[in-house]
Amino acid sequence: MSSLEINNSCFSLETKLPSSHQSVEDSASEPSGKDVDDVLEKPKDIIQFTAKKLSVGEVSQLVVSPLCGAVSLFVGTTRNNFEGKKVISLEYEAYLPMAENEIRKICNDIRQKWPVRHIAVFHRLGLVPVSEASTVIAVSSAHRAASLEAVSYAIDSLKAKVPIWKKEIYEESTSSWKRNKECFWAADD
Repeated sequence: MSSLEINNSCFSLETKLPSSHQSVEDSASEPSGKDVDDVLEKPKDIIQFTAKKLSVGEVSQLVVSPLCGAVSLFVGTTRNNFEGKKVISLEYEAYLPMAENEIRKICNDIRQKWPVRHIAVFHRLGLVPVSEASTVIAVSSAHRAASLEAVSYAIDSLKAKVPIWKKEIYEESTSSWKRNKECFWAADD
């Protein structure tokens, strides 16, 4: 396994708190190899919750690396219907300290399973109109298989483990908090 494929699980936490969103960026510690590119570009995990519209391009650019030949993305958007009802928007809430911690655990799990370079997980909070992104996950790696598998794992794990709640707002002035069927703490029907 090359030094690019070895990731240490130690993280240095840097928290940024701009007025409109919360962001957490972790840097995995330096690889043991002496390659100059490795030392200059530490693997990073970027986690952000925001009420602002998400930019897929900006999130994608955060994980671009000259060491990588692949950037894989997952973009979750608000659809305009659910079970025959017309949806006009979604509303998201999260318990931020736990949500950030769970996403950091997901990033660590990804680094244990696949040789990835950078990971970005962005999630909207508040109202998200139809066709806008509520979740953007981007992962870079040297080869596509690792980043594709990591992105799939990230969204599946996020839905199963992270305390984020979604409310659907319907055209007929009603709304409904949605139970996440994938969430591990949800009771079986």
